[in-house]
Amino acid sequence: MAISFSLAGKTALVTGANTGIGQAIAVALADAGADVALAGRSEPAETLALIEKAGRRAVNIAADLSSTEPVARVVEEAVAALGRIDILVNNAGIIRRDDLLQFSEADWDAVIDTNLKTLFFLSQAAARGMVAQGGGKIINIASLLTFQGGIRVPSYAAAKSGVGGVTKAMANELAPHGVQVNAIAPGYIATNNTAALQADETRNRQILERIPAGRWGDPSDIAGAAVFLASPASNYVTGHVLAVDGGWLAR
Repeated sequence: MAISFSLAGKTALVTGANTGIGQAIAVALADAGADVALAGRSEPAETLALIEKAGRRAVNIAADLSSTEPVARVVEEAVAALGRIDILVNNAGIIRRDDLLQFSEADWDAVIDTNLKTLFFLSQAAARGMVAQGGGKIINIASLLTFQGGIRVPSYAAAKSGVGGVTKAMANELAPHGVQVNAIAPGYIATNNTAALQADETRNRQILERIPAGRWGDPSDIAGAAVFLASPASNYVTGHVLAVDGGWLAR
């Protein structure tokens, strides 16, 4: 039996895809054959152009995912534009940093709402259509802090730990309907969000010393995992949190 990583004829909805990991995933899905809808606050002009360059349809859906308010509309617009949603990638997320003893309720709620609450309800909305059509793929972006506690980011650690748990919970209920739900936990990836760490000579050295692969990850490293989890090659993989971290957790 041939193993297929092709996404020809499939459609995807990716959140937070204007730069970095989200952009790399969206473009990789298009390169594998999928048409892609993008949802987020920022105009993803470059991502849209790259998807169209790959010969696939690209749709932008403006939405502030800091609350669940736009969830139903995002799914409706994606289905209206592309016909259906076969693949959902929940990439949009934020982080707030402060000392534990000073951490505010506002910063707690902002991160939990965006990174966990909206993720769940967007997945729920998309899953209704996937169940009706007989299958689909949901890919959540978790974190190394799904497994670790981190420092000065308690709400982020809580949210990403929650992403791991809700991924498994969704997988349990949706597997009988042909819907696989998995998560990717990126390690230290070279993006705009980590530019300050890369520029800090001491922190950069400390990070690289901990990574067995000896390098920062590239967004394409995450994109490759996403294509696998979105493709027929992963049809018997569900409820899994895949660390793509150059060996960080193994160290």
